[in-house]
Amino acid sequence: MMYSTFTDSPADAPKVREPLHAPVAHLIRGGVVEGVHYGSVVVLGADGQVQFQIGDVEAAFYPRSAVKPVQAVAMLRAGLPLDGELLSLAAASHSGEERHLAGTRRILKLAGLAEEDLRNVPDMPFAPAVRDAWVRAGRAPSRLAQNCSGKHAAMLWTTKLNGWSLADYLDPTHPLQRAIVGTVEDLTGQRVARVTVDGCGAPLFSISLLGLARALSRIASAAPRTPEAQVADAMREHAEMASGSGRDVAALMRAVPGLLAKDGFEGVQVAALPDGRAIAVKIADGADRARVPVAAAALARAGVDPALLTGFAGEALLGGGEPVGRVRVVRALDPSPLTDCA
Repeated sequence: MMYSTFTDSPADAPKVREPLHAPVAHLIRGGVVEGVHYGSVVVLGADGQVQFQIGDVEAAFYPRSAVKPVQAVAMLRAGLPLDGELLSLAAASHSGEERHLAGTRRILKLAGLAEEDLRNVPDMPFAPAVRDAWVRAGRAPSRLAQNCSGKHAAMLWTTKLNGWSLADYLDPTHPLQRAIVGTVEDLTGQRVARVTVDGCGAPLFSISLLGLARALSRIASAAPRTPEAQVADAMREHAEMASGSGRDVAALMRAVPGLLAKDGFEGVQVAALPDGRAIAVKIADGADRARVPVAAAALARAGVDPALLTGFAGEALLGGGEPVGRVRVVRALDPSPLTDCA
């Protein structure tokens, strides 16, 4: 389902076109390039200027859940009184662990609402181990277990606080969603190109990869006590609440001091440092096995100590149960020879 944009094709919206992605990662097996992941990467300096780019960073694309920190800022601007781990959960793509479910229930209780008020799509928990345990226990898909339930609970509370109608809070013309669009456009510095529906049922806004990097840069480097800084602080302090145990995005925030990071479905990753340096990645085929090492290489390009990123360099490819190669970023991101990863 595709909704029209809120504006009449504004000139400053990113162009809707087939992205001109470029190779960003190779699958090396036995010293031979077995496969290639295409995508786009942008690295911003502390001054907000592009320091490095590959592929197409200006075409319209859907950031998926990587835009959740921006949505959380919008809700704080609209009066949402969350902080700490519950604010982190409001910006989360959570794993469906019991702490995530309990946190979502707490938000709903604070709002005087119930699980039945949620309008996200019922689903199983996102993390494989948590999902397997859920299935073994004979539990059915639920709105609470779906990975966006914290965001939806926060949306409902924001809506109630402002006296807006609850039943249609996901309508793209709803005052809540219009407020979110305003914040997306403010922090990205560009108008939204298209609006459609995300997997959870919430409106999804098309921006550019450059705009996404710019937005997270502004959140990560914001002045203390602003809505932006509150979101950044909550996610950094409660990284597992914004994702889950064993998740790579939480591990990345733990590994790099001060880093704010958020992943999104279909191979999207954005991250930013307190001084405003930022990176954004889109893997064309949506592969997580490329998202992580490409993001790590982009962070190294941004000046992060490579020693902090060694655990994110790329997963091994197995042959007969033994490592025979691995996923490796292209030379444009990491100039060391391909044969080093055979």
